[in-house]
Amino acid sequence: MTTSPPDHALDLLLARAEDGRPVLEAGLPSEAISIAPKPKKSPRDVDAMTRDAPDADPNDLPEQRWGVIAPHGSEGDRLLEAIAPLMRLREAEQGAPPQVYRVDAGMDTDASLRFREDVYRTEDMPEYERPRYLLILGDLHQVSSELQHVLANGAFVGRIHFADSAGQANPAGYAVYAEKVVSWAGRSINADAMADAPDALFYTVRDGTRATAAADTLLVQPCLRNAEAWRKRGRFPAASVVSVADDGARPGGLLRAAQGARPAVLLSVSHGLGAPREGWSSAAQQRAMQGALDLGAKRALTAETLGSTPFLPGGMWLCFACFSLGTPSASAFFPWLSLLIKEGAYSAAGLDAVLKSLPKEGDRPFLAAMPQAALANPQGPLAVIGHIDLAWTYAFVNTRNQSRASRFLSAVRAMVNGSRAGVALDALTRFYRETNDALMAGYQVEQAARVRGEADPTDRMERGNLWMLRNDLRGYMLLGDPAARLPLRAEQKAC
Repeated sequence: MTTSPPDHALDLLLARAEDGRPVLEAGLPSEAISIAPKPKKSPRDVDAMTRDAPDADPNDLPEQRWGVIAPHGSEGDRLLEAIAPLMRLREAEQGAPPQVYRVDAGMDTDASLRFREDVYRTEDMPEYERPRYLLILGDLHQVSSELQHVLANGAFVGRIHFADSAGQANPAGYAVYAEKVVSWAGRSINADAMADAPDALFYTVRDGTRATAAADTLLVQPCLRNAEAWRKRGRFPAASVVSVADDGARPGGLLRAAQGARPAVLLSVSHGLGAPREGWSSAAQQRAMQGALDLGAKRALTAETLGSTPFLPGGMWLCFACFSLGTPSASAFFPWLSLLIKEGAYSAAGLDAVLKSLPKEGDRPFLAAMPQAALANPQGPLAVIGHIDLAWTYAFVNTRNQSRASRFLSAVRAMVNGSRAGVALDALTRFYRETNDALMAGYQVEQAARVRGEADPTDRMERGNLWMLRNDLRGYMLLGDPAARLPLRAEQKAC
């Protein structure tokens, strides 16, 4: 049963690790965005889509090609060796050896742009040989998120990393994932076992909080209605469209639904775990727990569970929660939240508690343990799309509190339709590029007025809305091979 959405506000999908309670119980009033700072100026073309061969089918691997990015050094060598079966599969599919790039750790935006222009787009390589699918190997401190973001505005980019309890790379996890992708691609299983169509699962945690209530009303329920309507018209080729529900006291519905016989695509919404009231006891505890999903009733979906329990075997997962994919070296929201705290206007809202989960200067960025475990599980998904920063409800509503669920349903539909994971992520992040263009245009109007000696004609609230949406959507990334796709019969896949 749906309810009326909460009044428009800034709601955050972040819960305390010790009790699962939301860090911002009542959210923030929409007026808080009026003092949003201008984004750090980026070099030209960082956020411009410049994909090569725009006339080619994006799912056609021989046309688009596939390559790998690995860290320099012996560890990068070990990671490349671990995914050798996957590299052989892609070579056979595209009819050419994969291009391998080696990069330095800690590349900032400027260094990433130089790599893109001088190495990735070198004139020494014919355009038709340049890979548009790029699989990054390594954690965020080994291959930076800045490089991933820069390349994602011209290619389909994903990443895999598997770490042990000490946070060190675990090549065995890479090998398991590579073998899993190869197996589901049909190289070692009977073609008759491939599915005609996947299930489409939609889940919202029932925890009684305003953030998840808004998400259920304005994101999940519209997705359910539209997906079922499209399925009946042959525009959403799922075997079934399922609303996954928990009863609160026994939050096991998600795990049961994700163990179905057919591969499935899951859109889940919940709070991601952040720091407890006293802060994380150690970096190891933070790596193990930050971004795990709060399932209500003081239960969490953690790496421990997903490493040993069948969960979306051969499927794909769009996971909406704070830090569900990882924690960056710097949060896009830190300057704004710090300014709100300094002004003191919203001190009672719990903003100090939010900052406890954000990285401090010098902290090592990391991918969340939960999706790592899911991908390293032979009976787990092939790809996870999630967030590497704070995730707000802004991503699926407009300023009039109206649903914009289509942003997420477009990604789900791409996966259900048999498109590759990188294409599905691009279906979502294209809205980031549109929003970024609109935000930057507003700053240009302001600058032009200043040059003419005129008053700023732009609306501060509208600019704040665009700033929030831009930074919220920018945090979505792909963990997994961007060329992975659901194991559907050939005639069911996107061309």
